[in-house]
Amino acid sequence: MAAATKRTLNKSNAKDRLFDILNYTFLIIVMIITLYPFLNVLAISLNDSTDAVRGGIYIWPREFTLSNYLEIAKYENLITGFTNSVLRTVIGTVVGVFASAMVAFTLSRTDFQGRRFVSTFIVLTMYFSGGLIPGYMLIRDLNLINTFWVYILPGLVNAFNIIIIRSFMDSIPFSLQESAKMDGANDFTIFYRVILPLCKPVLATIALFVAVGQWNSWFDNYLYNSMNESLTTLQYELMKILENTQMGSVDANQMGNQEQLAKQVSPDSIKMAITMVTVIPIIVVYPFLQKYFIQGMTLGAVKQ
Repeated sequence: MAAATKRTLNKSNAKDRLFDILNYTFLIIVMIITLYPFLNVLAISLNDSTDAVRGGIYIWPREFTLSNYLEIAKYENLITGFTNSVLRTVIGTVVGVFASAMVAFTLSRTDFQGRRFVSTFIVLTMYFSGGLIPGYMLIRDLNLINTFWVYILPGLVNAFNIIIIRSFMDSIPFSLQESAKMDGANDFTIFYRVILPLCKPVLATIALFVAVGQWNSWFDNYLYNSMNESLTTLQYELMKILENTQMGSVDANQMGNQEQLAKQVSPDSIKMAITMVTVIPIIVVYPFLQKYFIQGMTLGAVKQ
């Protein structure tokens, strides 16, 4: 009897070890696939641009240099653009998430009579829009052109974000709101002190979506504030740097100027350096929000 039990335990342990090996192998492969593109971009951005044209760079620069980043730093308005991008990201994220959460809270209330009509109207905005020209005319008539608030107000409330937050709020028992109201709390107190603390996981997720969108946005700068250098953003300035680098490379090739070509920084190297400048701030922010994603995954767990 003891021998049979021992054999059964050995088989179970062998199966567990095999599963662990396969699991770790799979996770290592996924990690390599995920990290390789990032490491490749970083290696090319830190490699000499003339040497990078030869190719063959994978995860380590062949001729290490910071010239690509120094080339970017030569351009004016980068500090102004960085400051404006940080401001629009912080302000746009805080205000946008709070506004979307307020709308979602209203739509999640079962005692709101118009919730079905308003929800349908909000969903329709995801499929239909007025178009670029009517949108520009609206922004112009609102006197938002050449102002910082053109980065914040037009995208203040997002239909997709509202739907995600409302779906999360629907899982919160309405009895909590009724109990708070019996204790004398008004709607805003219920929203701020009862609902928002329970919605941290979904709010952190939406905050990351909004922050990435704000940080990467440059087209609104091009449309509405391109004539005002004090309102430029980092992404718009980096886009102009890339265009100037590509134009310079084309001109040098057409003129056959070998000396200029030798001094020219390749557009691919600049593109990789710009990618790193764009991605690193988001990578720095993500670890601070990661715990809320974990909370969101375990929120429905049953406590013993």
